[in-house]
Amino acid sequence: MNPRPDLALTLRLSASASDSRRGIVRAHPEVILALGMREWDAIEIVGARTTAAVVAAAGPGAPSGVLVVDEVIAANCGLGEDARVTVRAAQVTGAHSIEVQGLPPAGRGVAERVLRSALLGKVVRVGDSVTLLPRDLGPDFPTADTSRTLRNTIGMQWSTELLTVTATVPDGVVSVQPTTAVVTTGGGASGPTAGAGPGAVAGIGPGAVAGVGPGASAGVGPGAGGPNPGATTTSSAAPSGEAAITAVAREDLVGVRDQAEVLEQWLSLALDRSELLRTLGASPHLGVLVAGPPGVGKATLVRSVADGRWLEVVDGPSVGALDPAGRLEAVRTAAERARENGGILLVTDVDALLPAQPEPVSTLVLDRLRSVVAHPGSVLMATCVRPENADARLREPDVCDRVLDLPLPDAGDRAALLEVLLRDVPTGELDLPAVSERTPGYVAGDLRALAREAAMRAAGRAAGDDASAIRIEQDDLVGAISVIRPLSRSGTEELSLGSITLDDVGDMVEVRQALTETVLWPLQHRESFERLGVQPPRGILLYGPPGCGKTFVVRALAASGRLTVHMVKGAELMDKWVGSSEKAVRDLFRKARDSAPSLVFLDEIDALAPRRGQTGDSGVGDRVVAALLTELDGAEPLGDVVILGATNRPELIDPALLRPGRLEKLVFVPPPDAEARADILRAAGRNVPLAEDVDLAELAGDLDGYSAADCAALLRESALTAMRRDINAAEVTADDVDRARENVRPSLDPDQVESLRLYAERREV
Repeated sequence: MNPRPDLALTLRLSASASDSRRGIVRAHPEVILALGMREWDAIEIVGARTTAAVVAAAGPGAPSGVLVVDEVIAANCGLGEDARVTVRAAQVTGAHSIEVQGLPPAGRGVAERVLRSALLGKVVRVGDSVTLLPRDLGPDFPTADTSRTLRNTIGMQWSTELLTVTATVPDGVVSVQPTTAVVTTGGGASGPTAGAGPGAVAGIGPGAVAGVGPGASAGVGPGAGGPNPGATTTSSAAPSGEAAITAVAREDLVGVRDQAEVLEQWLSLALDRSELLRTLGASPHLGVLVAGPPGVGKATLVRSVADGRWLEVVDGPSVGALDPAGRLEAVRTAAERARENGGILLVTDVDALLPAQPEPVSTLVLDRLRSVVAHPGSVLMATCVRPENADARLREPDVCDRVLDLPLPDAGDRAALLEVLLRDVPTGELDLPAVSERTPGYVAGDLRALAREAAMRAAGRAAGDDASAIRIEQDDLVGAISVIRPLSRSGTEELSLGSITLDDVGDMVEVRQALTETVLWPLQHRESFERLGVQPPRGILLYGPPGCGKTFVVRALAASGRLTVHMVKGAELMDKWVGSSEKAVRDLFRKARDSAPSLVFLDEIDALAPRRGQTGDSGVGDRVVAALLTELDGAEPLGDVVILGATNRPELIDPALLRPGRLEKLVFVPPPDAEARADILRAAGRNVPLAEDVDLAELAGDLDGYSAADCAALLRESALTAMRRDINAAEVTADDVDRARENVRPSLDPDQVESLRLYAERREV
């Protein structure tokens, strides 16, 4: 029997919502037949890394040389659109068990049967990302109530959450079966030392409570210590067969050294110099809540500072998933050991153990934590992303009376973190500052994933070559940026950034200048604002006729400043349920702060923030406006976050949003004049073969009423007209352009343009 062949195909991203994020790829029926497969079999895809998926037949008319994938599978391949991949029939086995990581805190109590149902029929291998969106395509997949259960448990973003497959039994490509055991571990890395990767050091695995004696390191991996995920290890040496925990050296705590010094001082006073506090009439007890964005290195910081002291670790998500009795017993055991050994009790992701909505057992758990704080010689430390997500009683004076906030790493810190992560890795000539400038919002955990993806690209490129020549190059890191999406941007739509910057925008001089002063100067010349004693503008409103390039110039602005752009279109934040819309606004701005420097782009802001008291939406619009005003007024500092709105109906926006300190700078984006239209036509026709009789300058002068979008559409229609004339046409003629003008009419409404121009003149008076 002949072996099944390998075929080379081109990746295309799927536009089908029914296929997207379900672990399915589409190929031409002839390709499936040539591979010796049937529809719904498993296919192996070899790109920068090797992944697997379920293959289905593409629709009629699909090209035979194309493999249609979604963005998750493209990321698993480590490639983007139009890349070449090799495909072959996968050797797949049914999984006895599969371990996934990255379940959000809200979903860590989801029953195993629900997770298994969500993953049922999907084909994965270790290192793949996978969503909870059920496959629901192909034969025999009873997942009817899974989506509803996950939506009710996790919330609106349940279908966009990405899990990572960390282990499978057996190894290789496996499919999730009705009998597969699904094991979940923690929600992600706590910093650069979590997990394995370039330059990483081993850490405590999720799903365990571990005790580390002074001068020794103990490690508990996922599932270690028996079937109880709250099992406790008290040995002062690493258990047999388990990796030891190595605390990160203090000099490697990039960006948080000041916080480390503060924490070390608190520990020294509470544990080593308690008599000094008593002399001054103060209690030597200590409870600290360490807060910061996911992956910033909260647990890593505590382990580094606690190096040499007894450290008892409770993994909040794993213990929080136990039944109430098991949860209480796990915390009680850990608290007793911390008290007996005079050390530190660390509770990671404490909001999963003690959620904001108190449970009956929460009171008893808090009592056990209080006993650690009250006992002489022992202290309590807890980590969480946002303190408000944890039980409010945790911040009472007799529990965690101090909060230590960890900041996002800036560009310099990101470069230093990459240097630490790649310290022991063979590399070529790397420009790490250039990489750090392109990674706003990335934390230590994200950069570790970036280094790992770059390593996989280097390994894929060097496959079959001399192993001694394998090394990470600059292109590997830059290419990994397009694949690794930081935690701070998960669940939000982002504006795609291209190579076009503000310098490449030929017209709109006043608009470009206003955006440069409002957005780029505060980020690039902060010292000038401080020297002159002024605060930079908080927000800007672009208004003008539709199709005149508002979104285009925002994309160019983001590319110029290397900004993370969080985009909201129209009224998509609106929700009929009381409180949901306001929460969506708060979450939007929180993610913007977490990914700073960033830009919040509110497209069609007139639909999002209409004048209050003039809508019939049961007050939803009024509450959204109030939430926006609260965020803009800086009750919680926005930092390096700029708000930019766009509309063609500025008179409909609530006036309170347009006051100083909010969207205070209004910029009119006028329709393009003849010169601007000529620039637009030249840019749009850069790759269009135009005949000599096509004079773009003359054509531009004859296109009154055409917007920028209309000009681009005209050239596109001209090319199609040439194809209708002759499918083998080599150029577009003036006659083709004239015929295209019959189909592409100007879209600008003269009355609307005049109204907007008058509005702009009134603002200038």
